[in-house]
Amino acid sequence: MRISWADVVRRSGCLVLLATLAGSVSAADWPGFLGPARNGISGETGLIDTFPATGPARVWRVAGGVGMSGLAVADGRVVTQVELAGKQQVIALALASGKTLWRTPVAAAYRNGMGNGSRATPVISGDRVVVFTGEGRLVALAAATGKTLWQRDVVTELKGRVADYGMASSPLIVGGLVVVTPGARQAAVAAFRLADGTTAWTAGAGPAGYSSPAVLTVGGRRQVVAFLGDQALGLDPDKGSSLWRFPYVTDYECNIATPLAHNGRVFLSSGENHGSVMLGLKKSGGGFTVETAWSSLGPQSVMRNEWQTSILWKGHLYGMDNVGGAGPITHLTCIDATSGRRLWQQRRFGKGNLIAADGKLWISTLKGELVLVAASPKGFRELSRARVLGPTRQAAALSAGKLLLRDNAEIVCLDIKKAR
Repeated sequence: MRISWADVVRRSGCLVLLATLAGSVSAADWPGFLGPARNGISGETGLIDTFPATGPARVWRVAGGVGMSGLAVADGRVVTQVELAGKQQVIALALASGKTLWRTPVAAAYRNGMGNGSRATPVISGDRVVVFTGEGRLVALAAATGKTLWQRDVVTELKGRVADYGMASSPLIVGGLVVVTPGARQAAVAAFRLADGTTAWTAGAGPAGYSSPAVLTVGGRRQVVAFLGDQALGLDPDKGSSLWRFPYVTDYECNIATPLAHNGRVFLSSGENHGSVMLGLKKSGGGFTVETAWSSLGPQSVMRNEWQTSILWKGHLYGMDNVGGAGPITHLTCIDATSGRRLWQQRRFGKGNLIAADGKLWISTLKGELVLVAASPKGFRELSRARVLGPTRQAAALSAGKLLLRDNAEIVCLDIKKAR
């Protein structure tokens, strides 16, 4: 079968990932996929408003490796997954210098027509790092040394199915448990004890998809929300018991973006011309009935997130609206989260990924650019743009005024703190 670049862009289950921690985490840490609250938002302030054509000052640049795993930062360590020497490996670097602290092989090389290497972003919790490999091996390592503490071949053990484009669920830490999506008939979602890797609970049935679960307080209750290949589930974090279910079928099971919470509701979005919904939850017995607060589906949808989770900032959603199935056309869009009304759209902005900090969107693009955009519902305003590395899908990580990005060859650390 011939695979085009458009297919690669469309179908890659780009990781996603994690955060909501069990250990103590500094306000400056970015301990997993999409930061400390798994929503892509940092509380850091005093960041630059513009930079020269060469980009922000470079702190360091080091060799990395192939893979779509993002970057996690805690306790002065930067951790990611790369493919080197025929192995999927976890590497830890010093945040201050980029020096390699340790490197641990966790599985054989992962090969896939939509891109090689691990998809999921590591999570750092206390003295542990947890990773999920491309074929679905869950591994816990000592954060200080990289020593393997325990491992589970999750997909095989639970009789799941490796997603067509690789397992992309970034592990979620909640209440001493590690949650991932094995995509099994009796274990669409599964939780394992962080201490020893033993199984705590399994829930649901169906394909894994490519989204990472999140802990959200919605419907007046804290719960794990998992966006699977054909549905969204709300689960009790301790027991895994089902609280609600919402069918959400997409072509190629390509539900990739992480669910977000807005005013007690759940926001879901998918590409493949599917669109977005905002779900309200009404208490019913021990669970919830699902109501649609607003819906915008199909080719005319206001937001079709492909592999990028939107940023929910001060009541507005900023995200990548992808046109068509494998379409190369992507609009940067702002919508009102309460009503779903589009407020502005920068057409043909191009594919990229984004986080938010200090009232600005920090966007990394497939061209390897870093683009700085004001996070304002009043209209699109680009503040700065520079090429800083090769083509990348990953969202940036931000810790202590340092912005970290990676591609298939290098990892770069940029200083984005304003000079005093």
